[in-house]
Amino acid sequence: MAKDHQSIVIAGAGSIGCHAGACLALAGRDVTLLARPRVADAINAGGLRVSDIDGFDRLLGDGAIPLAVDPSVLSHADVVLVAVKSGDTAAMAELVARHAPESAVVVSLQNGIDNVDRLRAVLGRRRVVAGMVPFNVVQSAEGEMPFHVHRASAGTVLIEAGDEGLRKLLDVAGFAVVTHADMPAVQWGKLLMNLNNALVALSGLPLAAQLADARWRRILATQIDEALAAMKAKGIAPAKVAAVPPALLPTVLRLPDWLFLRLARRMLAIDPMARSSMWEDLERRRKTEIGALQGVVLGLARKAGTPAPLTERIVALIHDAETRGKGSPRLPPEQVAAN
Repeated sequence: MAKDHQSIVIAGAGSIGCHAGACLALAGRDVTLLARPRVADAINAGGLRVSDIDGFDRLLGDGAIPLAVDPSVLSHADVVLVAVKSGDTAAMAELVARHAPESAVVVSLQNGIDNVDRLRAVLGRRRVVAGMVPFNVVQSAEGEMPFHVHRASAGTVLIEAGDEGLRKLLDVAGFAVVTHADMPAVQWGKLLMNLNNALVALSGLPLAAQLADARWRRILATQIDEALAAMKAKGIAPAKVAAVPPALLPTVLRLPDWLFLRLARRMLAIDPMARSSMWEDLERRRKTEIGALQGVVLGLARKAGTPAPLTERIVALIHDAETRGKGSPRLPPEQVAAN
């Protein structure tokens, strides 16, 4: 990162991508959003509003942040921030390989375990950097103007160590960035937390309300038990990415409501209306990332020979909701937990 001026392209301007792009633009960075036509049209029509749980609220009006739907914009990128869903990684990797210069640094800001490897397999000599976004960003309803992204929880973005210039470039107000020496462990730790995404999607509840219910927390705790057993059998040690170490998460989640609510204040520091991206995918009739989350746990459990019946059931319930195409099924916890 020797150049004084760096051009950043956000490859995948959804909730996370628009939030990152808006924060970078407000900090004076040269940033362009590579977006789907639906998002580009909405922002062109009414601007991009960005807000957060701490009270920050800004509207980026016409022309405040460059937009593109043509991937040839990648040809000008010094840094590409990949923020597409896991199912779109291969297609985006091909676009980056076709259009971006070989000198471009590619940063994955995606959920899941293997996106960095999949990017590297396609991108050859380009440098690919692992990243992790710990916070929740929600997007405005279809047709709402202006297009609005809201950071609904706190957290600091992590990227792999080794390039202080890159960290400084990306570290701006509202999108704080630090480095970490063991990003694979971080990604496994984040995967444990992301197992709740499916429960929010199945329940239809806001995240804070769902976590405040001991019945849903017990389901999450059992999923994490299944994941930790498989990880242990395969020699994987997940990093701590929340206030609670991974090994203690099931115990804390199973505490009575009154004690959990007292001890887990940081975990519950969430906008009261925030939900998960998987809930949003069901509501918008899109394919979810269940394969990159619970699906990874199932694959690992099968290799390790450890049982994961609840995880398997949740995968099936999400696939059924996808097939029905009616949004969140709004299931009660007893139906999700049933054998």
